[in-house]
Amino acid sequence: MLKRERLLKIIEKVNENGIITVSDIIESLNVSDMTVRRDLDELEKAGKLIRIHGGAQSITMPNKKERSNTEKQTVQTKEKRELAAYATQLVNDGETIFIGPGTTLEFFAEQLKNRQIRIVTNSLPVFTILQDSETVDLILIGGEYRSITGAFVGSLASQNISSLKFAKAFISCNGIYKNDIATYSETEGEIQKLAFNNAIEKYLLVDNQKFNAYDFFIFYHLDNVDAIITDSKVTDDMVERYSQFTRLLVAEKKID
Repeated sequence: MLKRERLLKIIEKVNENGIITVSDIIESLNVSDMTVRRDLDELEKAGKLIRIHGGAQSITMPNKKERSNTEKQTVQTKEKRELAAYATQLVNDGETIFIGPGTTLEFFAEQLKNRQIRIVTNSLPVFTILQDSETVDLILIGGEYRSITGAFVGSLASQNISSLKFAKAFISCNGIYKNDIATYSETEGEIQKLAFNNAIEKYLLVDNQKFNAYDFFIFYHLDNVDAIITDSKVTDDMVERYSQFTRLLVAEKKID
């Protein structure tokens, strides 16, 4: 295939899908990783697309701004409560679990106030919700504070989490696209990655709007998590599409 033809096909694909990954292009055009990355760099310089981590996005797709914790508290509230309540069925008394930052996980923490468990978190809002519990053994991981999300990140947080082991980790994200799990902040993503790596069982909690959505930093892949937990408004099409990567647990259905 001629280079001009290849570049035109990449532009066509990114405009059609809004976002495209390097692996998508390698698979569809049968070219090397190095060739794809050179092509994407060239197309970005020509103003034809925008390079993002692991791929590119269409110039017609608006850039995302990171929403604050306060802003997210009013979005998909019913759905987040539903899936968070459902996820508590996966927690057994006596376990040590990790809970990451995010409003979905704050609803999850609310459901665990009276459980006999140890909870480790790098989220100040999660810590605040649980701090008066008489049954939860609560540990807050410190570090550099991100006020927009209430999360502690950075090298100190990484060092603390690296030395811990969890029975289960419950993490959320800003979007999942094909096999990718992404968030806005690289520093938050790195902590979430470490928590997943140090957990025996890994669970991703996302409401229905997070499917087929993207963000800047890809911190994990769906085929490396035990299950996605989502709400009852997820479409059958999304369930079928993402079940190829991992198990989907939908809040309206009973856990096996």
